[in-house]
Amino acid sequence: MDMTDGAATEVVNPMVQSLLYDVVTTDVIWDCTNCRACMEHCPMYIEHIPKITEMRRNLVMWQGDMPGEAQAAFTNMERNYNPWGVGWAGRAGWLQERGVREMVNLLPEDGGEFEYLLYAGCAVSFDDRYKRVGEALVRLLDKAGVKFGYLGTEEYCCGDSARRLGNEYLYQTLANQNLESFNNYGVKKIIVVCPHGYNTLKNEYPQMGGNFEVYHYTEILAKLIAEGKLKPTKSLGAKMTYHDSCFLGRHNNIYDEPRKILQSAGGSIIEIEKARNFGFCCGAGGGRMWLEEHAVEGYKRINDTRTDQLLEPKPQMIVTNCPFCLTMVSDGVKGVEADVEEPTKVYDVAEVLWQAMS
Repeated sequence: MDMTDGAATEVVNPMVQSLLYDVVTTDVIWDCTNCRACMEHCPMYIEHIPKITEMRRNLVMWQGDMPGEAQAAFTNMERNYNPWGVGWAGRAGWLQERGVREMVNLLPEDGGEFEYLLYAGCAVSFDDRYKRVGEALVRLLDKAGVKFGYLGTEEYCCGDSARRLGNEYLYQTLANQNLESFNNYGVKKIIVVCPHGYNTLKNEYPQMGGNFEVYHYTEILAKLIAEGKLKPTKSLGAKMTYHDSCFLGRHNNIYDEPRKILQSAGGSIIEIEKARNFGFCCGAGGGRMWLEEHAVEGYKRINDTRTDQLLEPKPQMIVTNCPFCLTMVSDGVKGVEADVEEPTKVYDVAEVLWQAMS
């Protein structure tokens, strides 16, 4: 008993407290965006993210305690192999919608040889805004003469969101389905559009025997430009701020290739303070794309804070490299510039390069 203040208070032995609930609250566990800033800058080299992920796994797979939005995302991935929950049979429908079907070697239908597999991911297939990014990338690869294949309905969600949110069983199920498809077609090299899928296929699929050469599309485009296979025909001459996504930047140290692409397109990049390994998260990592961020009095939402940073130098456009970041920053601009007649445009790197090519 503690009598310091004249009143008896019970002192709880920390050795009998539960790490979950008593020591670390579920709000803290679910609020993490996996941005990796804590691990990048921690002087003690503490690995926070793996510990948080393990605690989420305990909550989801042992306690059955998770936000309702997370459960909905799991159900969508279980039934239709994507977090949006759109019917899996339409996964290749974006090719027709965007008018690029003839440029794509759809492996289940066309067969044929290919050097790279294009792992388009769920966002390109089911997010209407990001389908335009998929179209731009396909047109660029076709223009450069790259031989690539696409799995269409035989491509499944990479499982990133399932693993980040603690559903390890679902992640491994999706990963195994993808690995079976990759092996069936003899895949050796993979181009991934989304940084979350890129990180998963490159760094986590090897844990399950999936050893491939995995590239983010910005690495491939920068290589094609350097080799002279892609030559921008006009300079955009636009002032832009570039957002380093956490999973391409801090998780995989890819900072220069996207900037080289934008510079080749005539972009004048204004480097903001919170850039490169000091970049600020958009708020959608760690599976939080599918969870609601509850506003706290006196604090802005993460994506609004990041948007303010990107808009501060008054750029003509903001450029991202990730579907989650594109969504979060676009929403942030709509909020900040709601009364502006012509809000600042938000583009993906591939879209910017294609604008300079056509």
